[in-house]
Amino acid sequence: MLFLQVQLYLQGRGVSTFWIGMVATLTAAGMLVGGLMWGTISDHVRRKRLLCLLALGLTVTIAVLAFLPPTNVVLASSFFRSLFFSGIGAVTIAVISGSSRVERRGKNLSYVSSARSLGFALGAASSGVLLELLGYRGAFAVATALPLLAVVTLLWLPAENPIARARRSSAWREAIKRGLVDLYIALALRQMAIFGAFALLVVYMDSIGIPPSLMGVVAASNTITQVLALIGFGRLADRIGRRRVFMFGLALSVITPLVLVVLPNLAGMALGYVTLGIGFSSLHVGATAHIGDRVPEEKQGQMLGLYESSRGLGGLIGPALAGAIIPSVGFTGMFLVMSGVAALGFLLMLCGRIVRARRTAAASSGA
Repeated sequence: MLFLQVQLYLQGRGVSTFWIGMVATLTAAGMLVGGLMWGTISDHVRRKRLLCLLALGLTVTIAVLAFLPPTNVVLASSFFRSLFFSGIGAVTIAVISGSSRVERRGKNLSYVSSARSLGFALGAASSGVLLELLGYRGAFAVATALPLLAVVTLLWLPAENPIARARRSSAWREAIKRGLVDLYIALALRQMAIFGAFALLVVYMDSIGIPPSLMGVVAASNTITQVLALIGFGRLADRIGRRRVFMFGLALSVITPLVLVVLPNLAGMALGYVTLGIGFSSLHVGATAHIGDRVPEEKQGQMLGLYESSRGLGGLIGPALAGAIIPSVGFTGMFLVMSGVAALGFLLMLCGRIVRARRTAAASSGA
């Protein structure tokens, strides 16, 4: 719910679109730092305690917004909020992936990802309504209470079984060793395109006359779609393979910004968010299960944290690029550029797959 509320709060203060776009940029920066950092730490400490710490940190970073702070504090809060939240995502999927059998990993990961998407959907759907009913201070106070409830639920988690803790090593060295570099780069490019296309979409919807209450409902169509799509793609990834599933997600990410160009109205925004939800679901489940298959249990936190960080890297660049080119090419031109960036990620994975297939064929012939 905070994504819409924070952007409208800054817009109401007369802040320029560049600084409003910086909310998404700093959110991505928090993902970039937090995913790998907390994921790596989780390979060396008890993950249940770490999750409680992260949820408490998240509470503090949201609470400062209830005091209606100036712009610089709002921007700093966006970074630290993402820093803690990305850690929760990385550690949670590491817990599930590390405790799952290969033949059920996609399905198990889809459940926890679907639960997170359900939270996103409820937050997005209620954000505009809460804002109109309670104002900014009240809406931010409600948001502050939610991670505190999360701490209570974390206390119900069972005690962890001891596992062999990993030796410290470079995440990228491990990625090269496991043949995952092209996937991480493709994820960064995809996130760059999607974060860029959607970073200022609230401002764009406001410019075409869509009221805040409908903005929240339209945005919620993305995460509502994810709730069921994640479970479906999780089962599919266990049956037909991870690569086919996440390649479909990469391909759909190319189409998503084009939808916003073709249909610049309420229906087009809704369709764009639904397309985004389907594409993310297939990409997220396929990619995380693929990483889990290739990485030993004691390195799951670090490598799934690198997954979050690679997405954060793309998200760091995308909104800044979008904000910089909109004055010259407008929203339509920006959406087209972001579609092209997503296409680069898809082509990178496609070429990598062809090269590996040829090497495998050559090795078989040599044998």
